[in-house]
Amino acid sequence: MTKKEKILQIKEYFNKAYGDADCTLSYQDPFQLLVATQLAAQCTDTRVNLVTPGLFAKFPTVRSFAEAHVTEMENAIKSTGFYRNKARNLIACAQKLLTDFNGIVPDTMEALLSLPGVGRKTANLLLGDAFGKPAVVVDTHAKRITNRLGLTKNTDPTKIEMDLRKILPPEMGSSFCHQLVYHGRAVCTARGPKCHLCELQSLCDYYQKSIVK
Repeated sequence: MTKKEKILQIKEYFNKAYGDADCTLSYQDPFQLLVATQLAAQCTDTRVNLVTPGLFAKFPTVRSFAEAHVTEMENAIKSTGFYRNKARNLIACAQKLLTDFNGIVPDTMEALLSLPGVGRKTANLLLGDAFGKPAVVVDTHAKRITNRLGLTKNTDPTKIEMDLRKILPPEMGSSFCHQLVYHGRAVCTARGPKCHLCELQSLCDYYQKSIVK
């Protein structure tokens, strides 16, 4: 079985198990998703979703973010962790949006990567969820599960992204990565995968090598 055939079978199972999987960050527009994704670094989506309503009430526009005092921004996002660096990036990101993009979040990888605090994971999430473009988001769940399934042997997120792009139909990329998150939380957990609950045993390298004797 080729990896292209394998990933389609995995996707078929994911569609049955997690068909409604979506981004777990709450947002109303691309800028709010951009902010929420930056806050989610080293922080749970649940915590971010508790912080963002108050944050957007205090700073409702791109310009208000750009003009915010760094201390105010730090206090507003403190509970998300690494708040000093995040605050600086959010303000600088908003400023660049105003100066370079007329205050509008761009919809290309190159432009998104030019924004402070934005890496490929954030850019891909924006492209897929905010703009409906082909995207492959590689977070810790995607990294762990794609290696266990044998879809890639790489550990670098960018290399994993490129490996998945070669075998995953573009229109499936965004939903597949959201489904990986759901599967990673429910079944294929980091500290101990619940292989007895998983219907991907026959397709999983980890199961075949580590569980089957």
